[in-house]
Amino acid sequence: MDCKHTENGVCEELIFDETLLRRIHWETKTLYRNKISPQNAGEGIVLRPLALNDFDRGFMNLLSQLTKIGEVSKEKFEERFLKMKSCPDTYYVLVIEDTNKGKIIGTTTLVVEQKFIRGTACRGRIEDVVVCEDYRGKELGKLLVDTATLLAKELNCYKVSLECKADNIAFYKTFGYNPDEQSFMVLRFCE
Repeated sequence: MDCKHTENGVCEELIFDETLLRRIHWETKTLYRNKISPQNAGEGIVLRPLALNDFDRGFMNLLSQLTKIGEVSKEKFEERFLKMKSCPDTYYVLVIEDTNKGKIIGTTTLVVEQKFIRGTACRGRIEDVVVCEDYRGKELGKLLVDTATLLAKELNCYKVSLECKADNIAFYKTFGYNPDEQSFMVLRFCE
């Protein structure tokens, strides 16, 4: 079982093996303004995979700062977590935790899509990037996007994409993302 050990020695189930994060090659990235890194995101701040117990650390409350989340009970959260985890090599949900407060303060998801094209290659999609309002401006969003992007590269994705609002394009361009010539289409079945 993929797990992280808490201060009291309890093993918490993680959505993916966190040793994957140690395999990322960070030498291609510039230093952050405030000297944070994936290994040292700040005093009491930890970057890691989503844990089964993160519902209690406010994971869903954080997502509500990004979009409508609907009614999600702890039971529903745990069911979805286990279902996502049961799809190996697909869902890589990253979180940033303020361990001093026991609170999830940032998250993003890398979804790896298995393809038949390009010799059965993989394609990455980055989704649901959000940092808690109280922690914005500390480059934690940059850390999340850098980590997800480099993780996609480590997982041999032939490309990685993301969707964003027009006012966020400049931010994502700093990572090397560029608007594509293709039109993105969407059909929503509910609001």
